[in-house]
Amino acid sequence: MEELRVKVVAEAPEMEAVAAGDEPVSPTGQYFNSSALHVSILAIFESDELLDDSQAMATVEKLFLPVSPRFSSIMVKDEKGIRHWKKVKVNLEDHIKTPIFPSGFDFYDKFIEEYLTKLAIDRLPTSRPLWELHLLKYPTRSTAGTAVFKLHHALGDGFSLMGALFSCLKRADDPSLPLTFPVSRHNPTPVKTGTLMQCCRSAVRAVEIGLNTVTDFAWGMMKSTLIEDDRTPVRSGEAGAEFRPLIISKVVFSLEDARKVKDKLGGTINDVISGVIFYGIQLYMRAVNGDVACSSRVGMGKVTALLLLNTRNVNSYQSLHEMKKPGAKSPWGNQFGFIHVSVPGCKDAEKVDPLTFVLKGRQIIRAKKKSLGVYLTGRVLELMRKHRGSEVAAEFMHRTLMNTSATISNLTGPMEQMMMANNPISNFYFMVVGVPQNLTITVVSYMGKLTLVMGTERDFIDSNLLISSMKRSFQRIFEAAMGNI
Repeated sequence: MEELRVKVVAEAPEMEAVAAGDEPVSPTGQYFNSSALHVSILAIFESDELLDDSQAMATVEKLFLPVSPRFSSIMVKDEKGIRHWKKVKVNLEDHIKTPIFPSGFDFYDKFIEEYLTKLAIDRLPTSRPLWELHLLKYPTRSTAGTAVFKLHHALGDGFSLMGALFSCLKRADDPSLPLTFPVSRHNPTPVKTGTLMQCCRSAVRAVEIGLNTVTDFAWGMMKSTLIEDDRTPVRSGEAGAEFRPLIISKVVFSLEDARKVKDKLGGTINDVISGVIFYGIQLYMRAVNGDVACSSRVGMGKVTALLLLNTRNVNSYQSLHEMKKPGAKSPWGNQFGFIHVSVPGCKDAEKVDPLTFVLKGRQIIRAKKKSLGVYLTGRVLELMRKHRGSEVAAEFMHRTLMNTSATISNLTGPMEQMMMANNPISNFYFMVVGVPQNLTITVVSYMGKLTLVMGTERDFIDSNLLISSMKRSFQRIFEAAMGNI
């Protein structure tokens, strides 16, 4: 069936002379700012105190802008059509916005929800640097004030951009100390064996990686070009989702409870939260469809999630100085890949053992990670860009996103409370916007909390029902792991 989609051409400046020192735009940066894709990240910081914006201008000018020249640059094309970052003068008043809402309300939840919805679908003007800061100095039922950074994905991925924002924040308990982040401890001690046994294990692993790579790459290419997910309560299958209103909602879980589940089942915190998301999606679809069987090969349809992976060889954030070093393990920019993960199905989400979603999800994701599929997909995109142009590669990425049901990404936040200028941050989270999907999910850890955030298309997905489904999913998985079911 021919795709009907409204194309909005990016308002990139016309051909300009490029200075010798101007930085070229990375291939991924070009994909994310094209006629097919215009993707941004909303980083949302909540405070339990009324926002003090007296230091906003000074903080942005002295701490944020120096982090990367891209924050003071616009994207331009040279005479060969190659895009570069061109340094410009930044007028902070164009980028820092403090909206005024009607007075007389105790809480402004609806106003802020509408503001974030508009912010999500509005495109950043490409005639100035691709970021904005919005200071919402109004209370909601859960917070006293909210600060929202909108950053174009062409500037960098979540790892780079959140690292830039963290560099502007201080510890609330002692500003002289650096923020600290959890470090992955999932490094099993190697078992000492003889040379022959090691060779056998290496051979088995090589065969496993080879088989996984062939299967994963072939399946990923088919999903990106020929096979799309079925229409379900989380996927309408209609073009133009990136242009329709989006509701951002969240649910907060205990990180300690997630650790308890991990300790019982083995694996990682990511395995637990993936299981929670997969099971929550099934609970939601069953609630929408009543007694109809939930997703399976013969059920309500195929549901595939795109899982975004940080491809840097690091376990935690690096300093900005380390990121900018030549040959750094954690370079600045867009350094990520994606894998297709089939959401485990079942006949009845209410009766199934909820732990199967954690265990099956872990099995699927581990097999995907023992594969070179992510690398090969990146090579295909690069070859497309070189031989057919960045717009064709961006169209391929658009089709990849549109053929799947959801995107899932996660970030690790500090263990200590942060201060933004004079404002203590009680919680923070992020959302990727401008994606041609009806559902986008992000996960952030911060101060002993796991925040699960959902970007859902208004009038298609019931955000309140999805939140309650995710809560039930976490609770049932926790109780099952603790032996209470």
